[in-house]
Amino acid sequence: MSLDSSAWKVLQPDGKWRVVVTGKLPGNRWLEILLAAGCRVEIRASGETLTTREVRDAIGDRCDACIGRLTEKCDEEVLACLASAGGRVYSNYAVGYDNVDIDGATARGIAVGNTPGVLTETTAEMAVALTFAAARRVAEGDRFMREGRFSGWQPDLLLGELLWRKTVGILGAGRIGSAYARMMVEGHKMGLIYYDKERNQPLEDYVTAYGDFLVSRGEEPVTCRRARSVDELLREADVVSLHASLDDSTCHIIDAARLNLMRENAVLVNTSRGPLIDEEALVAHCGAHPLFRVGLDVYEDEPDMRPGLSGLENAVIVPHLGSASTWTREAMAVLASLNVTGMLMGYPLWPHPERISAFLGEEYPEAVPSIVNAGKLGIPVLKA
Repeated sequence: MSLDSSAWKVLQPDGKWRVVVTGKLPGNRWLEILLAAGCRVEIRASGETLTTREVRDAIGDRCDACIGRLTEKCDEEVLACLASAGGRVYSNYAVGYDNVDIDGATARGIAVGNTPGVLTETTAEMAVALTFAAARRVAEGDRFMREGRFSGWQPDLLLGELLWRKTVGILGAGRIGSAYARMMVEGHKMGLIYYDKERNQPLEDYVTAYGDFLVSRGEEPVTCRRARSVDELLREADVVSLHASLDDSTCHIIDAARLNLMRENAVLVNTSRGPLIDEEALVAHCGAHPLFRVGLDVYEDEPDMRPGLSGLENAVIVPHLGSASTWTREAMAVLASLNVTGMLMGYPLWPHPERISAFLGEEYPEAVPSIVNAGKLGIPVLKA
């Protein structure tokens, strides 16, 4: 296939495997890995999101693997094209993969990779940043200063919420939700309530142990408990941070009715997926409840926002920066490339997701870091 040289960069043209990368990625290590494995690498030179047709055109009639981004759909059309081109793996440059038709990929024998384990603390930190930016009205204060409106200290200027010893609620207690919870509990002595389909016993034990430590120092303990329902969590928490994955059961899990369950001065944070919140209902709720505050990193129709959201003073809005630390974004690229090279070389699956950092040094295991449909495809697991 002939590509527009102004739009695409081709490296190692005589490589034995053709790998299409839908956009430039941070760092150089990921590219060095692909080239060292003998791949011909074709990279979209710009950072613009490709349409389905553009992805199909890039794959062409011969393609062994593709590295795509969460903003691009890997749907029936893309998968059919990749399969007919001989593709064996689609590596998603993200930990989430709701943009990929997993069942369709599995049916065609295409492995789907993702990049878990390196976004946890970075994304949790962003959730913390949004929590306090919203609670303490940081964005409002920034605008206030830049507009030249500050005339001196006033007792009632931009009063916010004190979160010390309040209650933080976590909807979705996976890796990122748990990391955020620990940051809020340890750093600000907040009590924790969480809702998840599964009990997170390690998180409960951690908070209990921390509470015991506080008691040993003569301080009041912190507590942790699992809510029986989403509604219970929303009623009781001063801060609610969303960390659930997106599927049919969680789309609009925060709607108008549930927003009305929350406290008048609550803080709602979303660093997971935009459609968890009914954005139109959120705009209406924030407009009607000026003490309610929200911090958003993701949006329902990203990159677009619902009308009225950008004009809300009680909303802090940032452009999907959850994993945007240099180390994390470069590590994601390394994992995405190793998913590709590992599958092409016939390596087994890495059995230790909690030790994904093993792939981030100069030397790494002869294994595939993370394939989400590995079980259904019968990919063997590396033996200890």
